[in-house]
Amino acid sequence: MKYSFIIPVYNRPEETAELLESLTHQHIKDFEVIVVEDGSARPSDKVCDRYKELGNLRLTYLVKENGGPGKARNYGVEKAQGEYVIILDSDVVLPDSYLQAVDDELRREPCDAFGGPDRADSSFTPTQKAISYSMTSFFTTGGIRGGKKKLDKFYPRSFNMGIRRSIYLQLGGFADMRFGEDIDFSIRIFKAGCSCRLFPGAWVYHKRRTDFRKFWRQVFNSGIARINLYKKYPESLKLVHLLPMLFTVGVALLMLGFLAGIALFFLLPSGMQQATGIAVSLLCLLPILLYAGIIFFDANIQCNSAKIGLLAIRAAFTQLIGYGCGFLTAWWRRCVKGQDEFSAYKKNFYK
Repeated sequence: MKYSFIIPVYNRPEETAELLESLTHQHIKDFEVIVVEDGSARPSDKVCDRYKELGNLRLTYLVKENGGPGKARNYGVEKAQGEYVIILDSDVVLPDSYLQAVDDELRREPCDAFGGPDRADSSFTPTQKAISYSMTSFFTTGGIRGGKKKLDKFYPRSFNMGIRRSIYLQLGGFADMRFGEDIDFSIRIFKAGCSCRLFPGAWVYHKRRTDFRKFWRQVFNSGIARINLYKKYPESLKLVHLLPMLFTVGVALLMLGFLAGIALFFLLPSGMQQATGIAVSLLCLLPILLYAGIIFFDANIQCNSAKIGLLAIRAAFTQLIGYGCGFLTAWWRRCVKGQDEFSAYKKNFYK
């Protein structure tokens, strides 16, 4: 057997059903599916039983105590039989051609590890589409995350990641980290001298977060994870990884300048001095409005929706500032105060 899909699940029976259904429509049929229930209060056992009874999938359902997605993936890989294991998050859906695209790439140019991009499906809510845009756009962190217009080399992410099972076991799989464990694994793959490529055609529909509160928590922890990774692998921190932090500091300074200009307008007596205050406020506000305009027009064109364009502005600022705040918090606690590795918002990890 060439392929084993490994799917860690935590309280997501509905999403698991959608993913399993998409697996039944793959053009290539020679694969197995291993679902690992990670101590869920709402298990997916009935969903998996239904697909077992239908006989559409070679499916194994495993249950373990909650330990996070990394441990769940490792547990599933231990039971796998495929030459390659493909790690998926439970909130993705595969197009019918996904595995065919993977197989075509491996036949054209074999490699040890790979990953693919993600996109939004037409059925997603406007908020999900806006968040998907912000996570994949070159104007946010799409260039950092990797892709055709990447600013850094491609590191596979755990929502869509494949690797030879022998190398997975050799490297010990995912580390015991709640956040950033996929980048940690990708770094170790490169350090071991393994070949790794982006498969542009092996994309998935990725639901990501369903509201901005959950999205903030996700990106805040991503910022923390980047410093945690830096402490383990100092060479992994590149200039591009500082961009969200610089954006956050820049927006904060511009807003302070805007407020200072307003204060000057009300506090200074003469008209000329008041005009200076207005000018300061407008100059500070202009870069923020310009960036918001770029996001709006680009998202509007890509998604063909002005509503999503407006939501994308909020998503982009949430993503960059959330990441930047997490980065700065971790830098202060770990690099200045010398504290140990930590993460925030650990409750209900998948929610």
